[in-house]
Amino acid sequence: IIGIYKDKQLIETIKSDGRSSEVLPEIFKTLLSKYEFGHIVYASGPGSFMAIKVSYIFLRTLCLVKNIPLLATDAFYFNDNAPIKAVGKLYFVKNRDTIETQSFSEVPSMEFALPQDLILEDFSEETVPFYGIGAVG
Repeated sequence: IIGIYKDKQLIETIKSDGRSSEVLPEIFKTLLSKYEFGHIVYASGPGSFMAIKVSYIFLRTLCLVKNIPLLATDAFYFNDNAPIKAVGKLYFVKNRDTIETQSFSEVPSMEFALPQDLILEDFSEETVPFYGIGAVG
């Protein structure tokens, strides 16, 4: 999900189920021809390792080349702090400022959504991805 904000208000939403590596360049090519960006913000994790890596590398590179500030927050900001799928029966949960994994016997319901009002102060200049768990061997 990609949102475009003007004066901190959501004005456009783009959704895609495609692979990040394929859709991000296409979407941003269109967006860069329509808008001038003051900031780019993204969810730095937790979530899909590959999607986080691809998003970070793409957005970080774009921001460096275009001289656009990149900001980040955790993915819980966009799903009302619901558990996020990790691996197997493990889910990421946020307890105050700590993100850890927890096992659930039933799949928790969760949906990502963009806020109608963007509060830049909720985002950080610390943009390194959060993976949460190491590689599974």
